[in-house]
Amino acid sequence: MKKISIKPGLGCSQLILGSMMLHEEKMEFSAGLMDAYVTAGGNSIDTAHVYGASSSRAVGIWMQERKNRADMVIIGKGAHHDDKGPRVTLEGMEQDLAETFERMQTDYVDIFMLHRDDPNQSVGYIMESMNKQLEAGRCHALGVSNWTIARIQEANEYAAAHQLEGLLCNSPNLSLAKPNEPRWAGCISVYADDAAWHERTQLPLLSWSSQAGGFFTGRYTPDNGDAELIRVYYSEDNWERYRRAEALAKQKGVSTNDIALAFVLNQTFPTCALIGPNSVAELQSSANALALSLTQEENRWLDLRKES
Repeated sequence: MKKISIKPGLGCSQLILGSMMLHEEKMEFSAGLMDAYVTAGGNSIDTAHVYGASSSRAVGIWMQERKNRADMVIIGKGAHHDDKGPRVTLEGMEQDLAETFERMQTDYVDIFMLHRDDPNQSVGYIMESMNKQLEAGRCHALGVSNWTIARIQEANEYAAAHQLEGLLCNSPNLSLAKPNEPRWAGCISVYADDAAWHERTQLPLLSWSSQAGGFFTGRYTPDNGDAELIRVYYSEDNWERYRRAEALAKQKGVSTNDIALAFVLNQTFPTCALIGPNSVAELQSSANALALSLTQEENRWLDLRKES
């Protein structure tokens, strides 16, 4: 499986396995899914403190049994807000990392990401706090999830000016279907200006919800869908994107969902897609998109930026 470089010696496979569906109480299923992912060539697992102890413990048990911690790239997200409000603080970072290490039976994550931003905190304080985690060996690279491009740029400018390590990757939502509104509060999706910034900077993008919550699976129609999908993705432009993806899929002999995932993986800047398969069959289906090349002309046409 193709990998993208986060920094020298640290590369993520283009498909990153999400961990929300993994559970310590369902280790046969969880281990089987992680085994199948590694067999397919994957090396990266997305974890988050807020996903809960059972998810992280399943990953930790599996790595201990397989003795493969050194082979895996573990993404750990922390400092998510709670019912009292934002937690983007040094204390929040260190508390979440300490609990993650206990759950996963490890003493570091390969990439530490802030799960949310707190615009009331200065980027200087945030970057100083994140760099303390690097200096302590608790992580090997820094990134963020659900930050605006303006804040990422400001943070990296601060880091460069103060001889600190900057943010090496960004994890927003990037998909062929464009959300009408955030799927969850505080979430950030990539639109044209954001994609242009990533093209200029070549900062790696690790996309969550790359397949738009199943919008391209064929299970839904403009007249039928679940409430969340309707709220977030139902629009005439997205249904036109669906029709174009369906037409291109027929031409190439693949599924519409394959086209949607290939759209994310064939950008003009480094990308990975976080996937959340609920079975080995779903994992293997997502892997089909890895062999599918789309030209930039095809990508622009799919995204309604080109008429023919």
